[in-house]
Amino acid sequence: MTNHLSPPTPTGDVRPAPAGDHGAASEARTRRAALPDLALLPPVLLVFGLGLWALALPGIDFRTMDDYGLLDRLPAAFYASLLVLTAGFLVALRRAGTSPGWPLAYCVALIVALKAAPAVLYDSVRYPWASKHDAVVEAILAAGELRPNAGLSGNMSAYEQWPGFFTLNAALVRAFGVESTAVYLNWAPIVLGLIALPLLVLIYRTFAEDWRLVWTAVWIFQLANWVGQDYLAPQGLAYLLHLTVLAVVLRHFVRPGSAGRLRDRAYLDPAATSVPPPTGVRQRAICVLILSPVIFAINAVHQLTPVMLCAALFVLALTRRYRNYGLLVVAGLLMLTWNLTMGRPLFLETLGTLRESLGELTENSRAGYAGQLTGPGPELAGRASIAMALAVVVLAGIAVLWRRRLTRSALPLLLVSVAPVPLFVVNDYGGEMLFRVYLFGLPGAAFFAAAALVPATAGTHRSRASVARRRTAAVALPVALLTLTAGFLPAYYGKEAMYYTPPAETELVTRAIDRLPDGGLLLATSGSFPQALHRYDHVEHWFFAEQELPENERMLADPARYLADGIPPGVTAHVVLTRTQDVYTAGEGLLPPGGFETLRSRLKASPLFRTVEERPYGIVLAYTPAPKGAPASTGGAP
Repeated sequence: MTNHLSPPTPTGDVRPAPAGDHGAASEARTRRAALPDLALLPPVLLVFGLGLWALALPGIDFRTMDDYGLLDRLPAAFYASLLVLTAGFLVALRRAGTSPGWPLAYCVALIVALKAAPAVLYDSVRYPWASKHDAVVEAILAAGELRPNAGLSGNMSAYEQWPGFFTLNAALVRAFGVESTAVYLNWAPIVLGLIALPLLVLIYRTFAEDWRLVWTAVWIFQLANWVGQDYLAPQGLAYLLHLTVLAVVLRHFVRPGSAGRLRDRAYLDPAATSVPPPTGVRQRAICVLILSPVIFAINAVHQLTPVMLCAALFVLALTRRYRNYGLLVVAGLLMLTWNLTMGRPLFLETLGTLRESLGELTENSRAGYAGQLTGPGPELAGRASIAMALAVVVLAGIAVLWRRRLTRSALPLLLVSVAPVPLFVVNDYGGEMLFRVYLFGLPGAAFFAAAALVPATAGTHRSRASVARRRTAAVALPVALLTLTAGFLPAYYGKEAMYYTPPAETELVTRAIDRLPDGGLLLATSGSFPQALHRYDHVEHWFFAEQELPENERMLADPARYLADGIPPGVTAHVVLTRTQDVYTAGEGLLPPGGFETLRSRLKASPLFRTVEERPYGIVLAYTPAPKGAPASTGGAP
């Protein structure tokens, strides 16, 4: 984007032209005077863009989603709204130094435009697996106590070993007087995104004086945050606390005498800010005391985020600027204390699996359980997510190599971004380590990606190279932002058919689980359907298709016998098969094409299973074991 103003100073003023360059400055003033007044464009385009988005909502037919999720259900007005908002943001960047409010308004609008449609439209919980978090809150409210040492089904014990998020939401449910978190669950991405905005600005302003660079980095972060970890889950809350700790450390833990030439304006990149003022031992000790409750809260909320925080603090301690080990020791002790007390059962279990996972880079970096994405929408979403990650990394790499003075001053942010990468060596985190490493590395990657697109030459001497860079940026910035927007949509919405469940299907599942007695067994292909873990503290679960595809293909040869062999004697067992499970197992490649229908028809035909309830969106089957010694056909393949 062409900008004839120099990077703004902290007060937003334009720097004076160098001595002897009055002719160039006069020419620049004449050229600016000839430009039309753009002051009215930011508000006009903002209102127009949000108006188009609101106009598009009634035309989104989400109930008939098919292969491409929401992508082919979003009307032209929705896509046009994103184009208008992007154009308005680019216009607002021209005066970001003196009017930072307009880029902020556009960043808020982008969060709404990208992620609020499901919250406004859906009549059920988005992300079926999010309903298990509602189930934990419901169980805590009903029991009135935590059971960290109880062997709860469906791997649910971990949630009561790290209960901070759930106890907070239990308090919110009581305070709001609502039935459950389902009332506000779909709004979590918008709320968490808005809270993250000031934290990102604080972090970026620590290293950038140019508001254009700051807001572009925030914009890119939002576009590149397609991983879906900002729903109502412990990770979303812990991530905000993680950013809070980093913002305080980066701004208030600078050692005296460590800045060196990084406070010399002539040595810095034109867009960079000088190193924050140093703090003494007493000030840093007070900051450690202030941050300790925040770090404790992170440990009470989530298992992995404390590890990510310790990794970030460790790499910062390697730098001369932030070589302070006190906070790192406190963070490590708090993490170890929690893991050996409340989280002890899962912590010891994880330690026992490290021998198998340590060093397995290929396995640890896989996405999901074991299958390959299948179907037009999921496959497009997979390709788009890879392309998005590569695009951000490539842009960041260009800035690291091209703008070396900015890299020197912002080196701590770069180190924090790469700190999570070694965790690929340790564990796969249930098939989610790839997404978590990307998420925790994204703030720094977005900053350097923005640095590759926002020129640092405005206001300096008018050499041919500087003019060429400004002209290139005038094209590259809008192209990059539109490309990232185009990548976000399939990455975020391409698998939406897996994420929306009709309310009638949810009611079917709830009725099926309520029929089971305490100690009963619920069988399903996977746990990715609403209410899958309803009454998890009273009912056992077996998600029998969450395994390698070859094993599932063997299971389909005689599914009735396969399931019967795994059901303990004397246990009341029901099989629940729903449309959402069908879409999920097909899209994630857990079952071969047509495998779900084969499973359903063979179980229904088997005398080992009796139909309890059947609807167009699901079926409930009760296990009816044959009497001892009586042979029975199981409905397997002939």
